[in-house]
Formats: sequence, structure tokens, C-alpha cells
Amino acid sequence: MIGVAETGIGFLLLVGLLFLGLHVATAMFMVAVLGAVIYLTPAMVNTAGMQFWSAMEDYTLLAIPLYILLGEILVRSGSTDKLYRSLADWLNPLPGGLLHTNVGASAIFSAVSGSSVATAATVATVALPSFRRRKYDDRLVLGSIAAGASLGNLIPPGIAFIVYGALTNTSVGQLYAAGVIPGVLMTLLFMATIILMSWLKPGWVRQKEVLDPLLERLKRMVDLLPPLIIFSIIMGSIYTGWATVTESAALAVIAALPIAALYGKLNVRMLHDCFIATAQLTAMSMLVLACAFYLNFVLGLLGVTPALGKFVTELGASRIELLIALSVFYLLLGIFFESLPMMVGTVPIVFPVVIAAGIDPVWFGVFMVLMCEISLLSPPVGMTLYVIQAVRREGTIAEVFVGTIPFFAAMVVMTALLVAFPDLALWMPRMMYNP
Repeated sequence: MIGVAETGIGFLLLVGLLFLGLHVATAMFMVAVLGAVIYLTPAMVNTAGMQFWSAMEDYTLLAIPLYILLGEILVRSGSTDKLYRSLADWLNPLPGGLLHTNVGASAIFSAVSGSSVATAATVATVALPSFRRRKYDDRLVLGSIAAGASLGNLIPPGIAFIVYGALTNTSVGQLYAAGVIPGVLMTLLFMATIILMSWLKPGWVRQKEVLDPLLERLKRMVDLLPPLIIFSIIMGSIYTGWATVTESAALAVIAALPIAALYGKLNVRMLHDCFIATAQLTAMSMLVLACAFYLNFVLGLLGVTPALGKFVTELGASRIELLIALSVFYLLLGIFFESLPMMVGTVPIVFPVVIAAGIDPVWFGVFMVLMCEISLLSPPVGMTLYVIQAVRREGTIAEVFVGTIPFFAAMVVMTALLVAFPDLALWMPRMMYNP
């Protein structure tokens, strides 16, 4: 058994190793091995292989490569381009014009891909040529793309919810339900931010767009159907009890194949590229998760959970005080770490504290994912910012940083709303699972 002080030292060691540039999986494995050797017995290191194997046997985790594959198929089918054009027909008249399409397209694509990085790359590739022709200010354009991409994990079926559910043994179905209202509200806050910026900085946007005839715009609405069908299959099969989270992901992949065929993109070369990209992203994610599960195993044997629970009880901090402290902690941590390492590196230590304070694990899952999404917008490490700059291939990354500031503020407001009104996340899972 170890105390809170030793746990704190271990966490600082983990953070220090990450600052030195070690891969997050390597850093977590080293901390776990040191803990096993110093406080348990060197023989416990030999259990690492067994823990890796058992961690990867989790059936729910199979949904991760399936959702990655789903996003790859939809992107390479060209459906995202058509989705963007169709949304632009209806969102352009709003103050801020085409900027709203970045957020709207990201929200819809997030509902089928589950990845913020994939959403950022996809929407940036489709959107940037349109904005260059219309001469919008680059900063607000890039910021709106980055903000929309941050919805990738918050709007179900986000991959981060699967990771959190596996780490904490929380129902992924309930997490998906909990993410719906915050995801929609976050989308509306981003659009409100664009409207506000268009009023404050009218020279940054092009207010008037020439719209096509109504009949043509109505015809193009058919391009909204593929992502909506995929989303309906995923969520409908889960909440009717017809399929598990993993099975629903497999159904969505099967449904995406005829969509790609209808767009004339389904061929062996396209599928080969999808499979290669999926294997690469899955291998990277699973290595991190395997090491996180081994760290969890060691922490459990060391008695970290009861020690932290006792510490929180004796501290006497209220729920609000604890959540404010965690919000500040994650906002600062997000400046230096990417979202997945931040989640898997801290949840094993923070989760027992949260449970000891009486905070609902489903609600905390939404809070945790929101914190991870904020980290994607936090320079200098925010992954989506560099993905967008890589697609852009001109200017400087500093312009992307500046453009995200208004949307970063909107996400902080969303965090405050979530803390102040927990039912934003808990109302839907309560209605669906405890009617």
C-alpha cells in the first residue's frame, strides 16, 4: 500500500518523462514497472504481457478500428465534399457566412467518424479552397475549422468515450447518450461565436453570398442523407438494444460501402488505402491503451484507489471546488499534452478521487472528453492546429493559434455550463436507461 505522497511523486515522474519527449506509452510503462519493482516485487513485471493481452481482449475496444475505418471510407468516397456543399446552401445567409459551414460540417462528420483529428483534416481539405476564393480572413477561417474539429469526440460516437469507458468500466452507451446535448450546445456556442466575431470584426468575413436557386439547393440536400443514415444506424441499433456499441460500428462500416459505391469510389485501391490508414492509427492508439491498462493494474495492487478516496474525504472539498480545481488542472495540462495521452495518463489517478467525491462517472466522462477537446485547441501542442496547418501549407502556425482564441473561450464557457448544470449531460442517459 502506498499513500497520496507516493502517488503524487509517480504522477510527477510520468509528467516529467513526457516532457523529456518519451512516447506516452513508454512513459506509462516505465512508471508502472518502477512502481512494481519498488513497492511490490520484481516478479510483477512479468505480468505485463498477461495484462497487455487481457486489456486488448476487451470487446468494446474493437469499435475503435471500426470507427476509424468508417471515417476513412466516408472521406475517400467524396461524401464529405458533397455534405459541405449542401450545408453551405443553408448556412451561408447567417452572419459569418460560410464559416458556419465549417462548424456544421464538422458536427455532422463527427457524428459518424468519432475522431477530432480526422474531422480537422477532412473539413480543412474541403473548406480551405472555398475560403481562398472568397477572401475571408485566414485567422477566423482556421479557428472555425479547429473549433468544429473539436466536436469529433464530444458528439457520439466519439472514440474518446470508448477509451474512457474501457478505462473506468463505464457504459459506453450511456456515455454516448450523455454527449448528445453538450455536443449540440457546443455546436451552437461555436456558431454564436462566429456571429459575434462577424459583428465585432466585419472585415474578417464576407457577409453576402450569391445563393443558387431554391430547387437546386433542395436537390443537393440528398447529400446530407449518407451521414444521417450512418448516424441513425449507429445510435438506433445501440438504443433499441439490437446491437452493442461494437456491433453498431460494424454495421455502419457495412452501410458505408454502398455509399462509396454510389459515389463511384469503391474499388480495391481505395479499400487498401483505408485499411492501411486504419491499421496505423489503431496500432498507435492500442499501444497507448495497453500501457495505460498495465499502469491501472499496478496502481490497483498498490492500493492507490482507497488511498486517494480517503484523502478526498478527509480534505472536505465540495463538488464545485473539486471540479473547478480539475478544470484548471486540465486546462493547464492541455497546453502541454495531446488529448489521448492526457486522458489515459490521468484518469487512473483522478477517477478514484472523482468517485470518492460522489461525482457521477457518466457525467465525468463528458467532462473529461470536453477537457481533452479543449487540449486540441490549446497551443503549442494542440494536434488539430498542426493538422490544419499541414493541410493549409502556407502562412504560419501562429495564425491558427490566434484564430482559435474566441472558440477556446466558448469551450471554457461550455465547461462552466456543464459544471453548473450537470443535467445537461445526465438528463438523456437517465431518460433512456432509467425511464
